[in-house]
Amino acid sequence: MGLRGAAMEPFIKLFGDLLVFVYHCFDRIVIHGYLSGLSRPEQVVHFFRRIVGVPVISKEVLSQRTTDYQKWVEAFARNHNIPIEWAEKGVRKENYVQPWLRKMVGKNAYGVYFVFKSMEQGPSFRVTVPKFLTKDPNHRILARQKSRFTHDYFYIRDEVLGPLVMRVATFFPFQTTYYLNGHSFIEQELNRANIAFRKNDNAFLAVDSVEALQAAADKLSPAIIRERLDYWTFILGPKFSDKERKKINLSRLYSISQIEYCRNFIFKRHFPIHKIFERSCELGLWRLTANKISEIFGQRLHRKISGKLATVIDQIEHGHHVYRAYFKHAFLKQYEKFSTFLRNELCSNNLKDFALKKSLDNLQAVREKFQTITDRFAGFQAQWLNVHVDFPLLQRIALPITIGSVRHPGIKIHETRVIRLMEVLLHGGPHVGGWTAKEIHEAVLTTFGLSEKRYRLNPLRYDLRKLKGHGLLERDGTHYAYRLTTKGVEVALLFLFFHKRLCGPLANSRFHHRPDPQRRPDSRLEAAYHRADAAIQKVVDLLAAA
Repeated sequence: MGLRGAAMEPFIKLFGDLLVFVYHCFDRIVIHGYLSGLSRPEQVVHFFRRIVGVPVISKEVLSQRTTDYQKWVEAFARNHNIPIEWAEKGVRKENYVQPWLRKMVGKNAYGVYFVFKSMEQGPSFRVTVPKFLTKDPNHRILARQKSRFTHDYFYIRDEVLGPLVMRVATFFPFQTTYYLNGHSFIEQELNRANIAFRKNDNAFLAVDSVEALQAAADKLSPAIIRERLDYWTFILGPKFSDKERKKINLSRLYSISQIEYCRNFIFKRHFPIHKIFERSCELGLWRLTANKISEIFGQRLHRKISGKLATVIDQIEHGHHVYRAYFKHAFLKQYEKFSTFLRNELCSNNLKDFALKKSLDNLQAVREKFQTITDRFAGFQAQWLNVHVDFPLLQRIALPITIGSVRHPGIKIHETRVIRLMEVLLHGGPHVGGWTAKEIHEAVLTTFGLSEKRYRLNPLRYDLRKLKGHGLLERDGTHYAYRLTTKGVEVALLFLFFHKRLCGPLANSRFHHRPDPQRRPDSRLEAAYHRADAAIQKVVDLLAAA
């Protein structure tokens, strides 16, 4: 089944019989490469004046380096019979180059197979003449800026990392960006080990050895990545003479700009995985409140938090829905495909959100941190999905309870007021510090279209005390604000599922009335619902009499 963390055990226990295997790995990784000896203005001045021997640095001097490199790229593409084109607006580059990649795979060849040119913004230097005369007549002011110039995209099939993309900025300081994927690295490792597998849409759907698959995923390291990036940067990057290389440090520092870590659950093909995903989305929008999101990400929640803190469902271009939970500049997403695999994926655009350094050398720390978060997310989902009708619990909670000298009445599953209250409390996402009684009262009236005469504030306080007495509700410290406890969440989900999934198709979702036994449409489905409703009523009567 693959390696897993303790937090994910409930998910495996719940769906273990339906799973083929589970694996986790890095997915998309975006890395920036910086020339350590030419990143600052003073370094560029030293390079041209002391090493190259150019006394006056001008825009033309910098542009000449760009022109020389662009000519080299065109000659390289021409000599190796590699297509080189300008990227067109609205055309997805990865899809456009697929025919050339398939040819490389068919020939089992490695190297560059396509070059795209694109006008994009990037870091560069601005040269200005000093406003006032200086002792050095050749003195010029260099300052960093963002400008629009040509970037070259090299599409490469590497024998270690698999397909990758290297983007080179053609203007000083020649910043490079690399786009690689952990699944491609795993594929190369399994091919070298002669282990059969089936891969589709960036996911492994079958493999002879799950242990070998996970071992290959864990093998990806900073040393392996750096060795391949250095190789391709030397081959395809801007050119410097031997003299220049000896006198200045032209090695590159690599930092992680964007990184994704995924946990993949491969189900049996006949299992309706789409239903699990639908239920996860419904419960996630209900239950993934601000406090729960911060708990999953392992971060402390405070009022001055930057970035997003929300849950949404997006529909991406190929028609599939993606559930996202945002925290700062990162987000957890979940989606399913082919009715076969379910993926939980954590994406970060700024590792500072996790108190991690962005250097490539910290890749292992990123792996461990992201494994813990995706484990925790799967564990929470299993807790929400694992809702069964626990009749002893219903029987116990229906009995009155005495705490000290206060006697709290029991909670019956057929009480409309309690069902409404639980439904509102489960939708407590915006209320980070809990709900006050007035806020709950307004939410109940608004949600169910009730007048204040039908449900006054005093009966609400009575219901809140009853829930608190049974341990389903807790106060937020010393404040008169309330939130559901862990037990309260389980009981609320149980109560709501009992009504919504069995009574809901007949009664409306607000539980105003039971289905009319005299009005039965001529439908086998309606007849089955009525029989289920009658069975539930028997259970309710037994609990009421207990």
